Amino acid sequence: MANKARLPETKETRSKIMSSIRAVSKLETFVSHELWQRGYRFRRNVRGMMGTPDIAIKKYKVVIFIDSCFWHFCPIHGKMPKSNIDFWVKKLERNQERDLEITQYYNEENWNILRI
Repeated sequence: MANKARLPETKETRSKIMSSIRAVSKLETFVSHELWQRGYRFRRNVRGMMGTPDIAIKKYKVVIFIDSCFWHFCPIHGKMPKSNIDFWVKKLERNQERDLEITQYYNEENWNILRI
């Protein structure tokens, strides 16, 4: 078996690689499929809207956010990483603050918001 030569990884190349990852969760696929089967037409990952909702149905002013337990630090399933704790506490707390800001924004604009 031949060894592959790895190029030295810089912070910029790693950032570019990570930003290109577009994972779609099974839950997001399930919700999208159910909405489509029931006749609702929508857009996914709408970058022009605040918070980039996972699903947006503009006709009915509905936004759906499918929040993972890790990134949104679910009180039931969320687990704090064991290394670099200061970074993760700050990061996950900011994610929760941002969720509240986005929810408040859509409520003030009279949108229906669902967080799964």
